[in-house]
Amino acid sequence: MSENDDFPEADGRVSYLRAVREGYDELARVHREARTAVGEPGIDEVDALARDLPDGARVLDAGCGSGVPVLSRFDLAFDVVGLDLSHEQLQHAHERSPTAGLVQGDMSALPFRDGAFDGLVALHSIIHVPRQAHASVYREFNRVLADGAPALVTTGTDAYEGGTPNWLGSGVEMHWSFPSAEETLGNLRDAGFTVEEETRVPDEHGGGEFLFVRVRA
Repeated sequence: MSENDDFPEADGRVSYLRAVREGYDELARVHREARTAVGEPGIDEVDALARDLPDGARVLDAGCGSGVPVLSRFDLAFDVVGLDLSHEQLQHAHERSPTAGLVQGDMSALPFRDGAFDGLVALHSIIHVPRQAHASVYREFNRVLADGAPALVTTGTDAYEGGTPNWLGSGVEMHWSFPSAEETLGNLRDAGFTVEEETRVPDEHGGGEFLFVRVRA
């Protein structure tokens, strides 16, 4: 596991990401237990991406959290790498998937070479990145993917920015930031992706909807 604490200064992003990172460090155990208990919306879309990958494909789980559900589903069939802001979340991910490569870092400045991955999943993770930085995150996703590689990203359907005090009953405030679905689709296309499929999945535990977007580099 490697650690990178040098997040680039831009648009107040450093203080925002630090708050997200410290929040997940503090509630890592609670978050793991909650996700294990209720599962993840949109898991069918994750499994569909897996079926589109050859055995042994190198896959990036961008914002892997505690390793549920992507690392734990992918680590037997693929060469999977998990990246997350939170050191504590990565510790839990290592316990669950000890053979996965794990890196602490920022999705808008990925520490990987061009074309390094055959697939990518960003499941409920980019929603914690300031919306002004989403376009740069998608450009980074496209950069590290091989030509024609599939990816799956999750965001919201309506623009939102705010915080949730006492998230998951942890006593910790968590922060969220994402644009409208139309802006997300535009950002993905501008980053060089071909949008193949859009799926709206109800958030059964928090209300509203998640937007799952299947794209290809």
